[in-house]
Amino acid sequence: MQTNVHPTAIVDPTAVIGSGVSVGAYSIIGAGVEVGDGCDISSHVVLSGPTKLGKNNRIYQFASVGQDTPDKKYQGEETTLVIGDNNVIREGVTIHRGTVQDRGETTIGNDNLIMAYAHIGHDSVVGNHTILVNNVGLAGHVIVKDWAILSGYSLVHQYCTIGEHAFLGMGAAISKDVPAYVMVAGNPAEAKTINAEGLRRRGFSREDISLINKAYKTVYRRGLTLQEALQALAELREQSPAVQPWIDSLQLSSRGIVR
Repeated sequence: MQTNVHPTAIVDPTAVIGSGVSVGAYSIIGAGVEVGDGCDISSHVVLSGPTKLGKNNRIYQFASVGQDTPDKKYQGEETTLVIGDNNVIREGVTIHRGTVQDRGETTIGNDNLIMAYAHIGHDSVVGNHTILVNNVGLAGHVIVKDWAILSGYSLVHQYCTIGEHAFLGMGAAISKDVPAYVMVAGNPAEAKTINAEGLRRRGFSREDISLINKAYKTVYRRGLTLQEALQALAELREQSPAVQPWIDSLQLSSRGIVR
């Protein structure tokens, strides 16, 4: 595959550009950047390093990817951004590298859609198959797990976790962890129900969706303590492993869960 770099683009001599890469007009690829095979970098994109892009990523104009974090603790230490394969990063997206006070790395997995003007802060971890709609803001140290959908203008506070298959309504303000499968909305966000339609679209069986709904009611409707809820969830897990992410959401939460 032929690599095509526009004559007006600026590519640092230390940057590594894979085969079949397209770099548009006036884009800047800095020192320590690796661009994997088949990536399409539009015009006016800034890639700063150390940053590693996997294969077949598409980055649209005016995105700033791999820049230093504005966190005041950051003092110019070498930190990284690692992005997997088949991601779409739309116009004006900003993604910052990590800090040595945490992971030292911001990580994005595979097959994600990051829509216009979204921001992913330092040391955050975004899994696979997620959708971050326009103007979503992730503070530093945020974890977004696989298949989560964050609607437009959602804001996530630092150190929060968004669980697998969770759904954040438009403008949701998140200051606690969102368990797997849960739909939340509002400012401050409140749990509403499970993401049943999303689960159906992803091939979950009717039986598993019913058990996940029972798990939701166990936590949110029965007035149980955490230990009582975990015991009841363990019984549901015996019927399906789909309940395990629910249990993990409770056991691993450090901030408490959105209620």
